Amino acid sequence: MEIIGKGFIARNLAAVEDRHPGATVLAAGVSSTWTSADEEFDREAALVAEVSRKCRAEGRLMVFLSSASHALYGTGDAPMTEDTELRPTSPYGIQRLRLENIVTDSGAPWLVLRVSHATGRWQRPHQLLPALVQQVRDGSVRLHKGAHRDLVDVADLVGAIDGLLVQGVDNEVINVASGTPLPVETVVHGIERRLGLFARHEIVDVPFSLTRVSVDKLCTLLPELRSVTDPGYLDRMLDRYVPHY
Repeated sequence: MEIIGKGFIARNLAAVEDRHPGATVLAAGVSSTWTSADEEFDREAALVAEVSRKCRAEGRLMVFLSSASHALYGTGDAPMTEDTELRPTSPYGIQRLRLENIVTDSGAPWLVLRVSHATGRWQRPHQLLPALVQQVRDGSVRLHKGAHRDLVDVADLVGAIDGLLVQGVDNEVINVASGTPLPVETVVHGIERRLGLFARHEIVDVPFSLTRVSVDKLCTLLPELRSVTDPGYLDRMLDRYVPHY
């Protein structure tokens, strides 16, 4: 497997790097949903187009990691399937759709994975879990009122990529998520319990948004990943990763 990128997902993918010599995984580019800089988006689009052309020329499968966030899917309580009409709500979401189209129109074999908030080892300090752990340690956590996040273990993301490539799945869009968006306060309380600390919560009033994505397609293709929907999934992730931060 060719892995393009140096972030925490790329580092975790190294565990299966030797298993899929005919695949290229693009795990690089803009990761913040708050980004709106045209120059960053244009550089990212140029990279995706270049990698797509290379995959087409060499007959390689291109695996593109997109987003299952509200930025792409919009807000709604009904589970969003891969066939849901997309209504991006931000420049970041518009960019994700733009990049997906570059990949699917490239002529190369492709696999688009719409990933929720991947969580795990080697995350950078600004990302959700390490940032919340540090805020709890500092004694004050800033929370957006009503904010929800669908967290998925990066180990399950790696397992999904590995399993789908083993099965030869291509030319498909697949959500990789838990399917259960959780209040961020729930995540913070779990961190506090594990650290034995209680932080002051500063609540910022913002418009409510909730995005729930369907993982039926993922679990049909890879039944072993149905564990992502277990009620204790968050606790398992926090037990595993809070100590690293």
